Amino acid sequence: MNNLIQKQAPEFETDAVMENGEFATIRLSSFKNKKYVCLFFYPLDFTFVCPSEILSFSNKIKKFEERNVQVLGISVDSKFSHLAWRNTSIANGGIEMINFPLLSDITKKISKDYGVLFDNSVALRGTFLINKSGVIKHITLNDLAIGRNVDEVLRVIDAMQHAEKNGEVCPAGWKNGDEAIVPTASGIASYLVTHANKL
Repeated sequence: MNNLIQKQAPEFETDAVMENGEFATIRLSSFKNKKYVCLFFYPLDFTFVCPSEILSFSNKIKKFEERNVQVLGISVDSKFSHLAWRNTSIANGGIEMINFPLLSDITKKISKDYGVLFDNSVALRGTFLINKSGVIKHITLNDLAIGRNVDEVLRVIDAMQHAEKNGEVCPAGWKNGDEAIVPTASGIASYLVTHANKL
């Protein structure tokens, strides 16, 4: 999986349930040169940690839209399972009408291509941030029992976009609005003189 960093994200075309509850086909390359993509894999519909993550992404969708990021959730379930889960109330373990597409990887090929397929059964919690050129800039991978922090995903998106726009690099714990580093010997020296004790 790690060898995907700085490489073109593996292309895919697959069935999805859209925000309006309709079925559609989604092709990753349709976002190229238009949007950043946050592609996150999760194990299965109708499970336990997964709905908390999906609702967290959905509740913060405007923050992704402000950053021109398309959120795509994906699991090895069918599009029909996705639809049934969306049509199930939160009180009964469902997710209701979320604000981004859920993609079907029922053949498990996409999970394999991205290196997240576990025991040839389900996807681990892999998160891939892809820039507008289609290049993977960030990957995280969680075990099945460990949920993601969506605020951290947003922080990394900010760092990725700042680096692209300004040619600077973002130090440990950097948040939008913080000072970044000019990537030179004098730049890091200047930064550390004032920040080393705060890291």
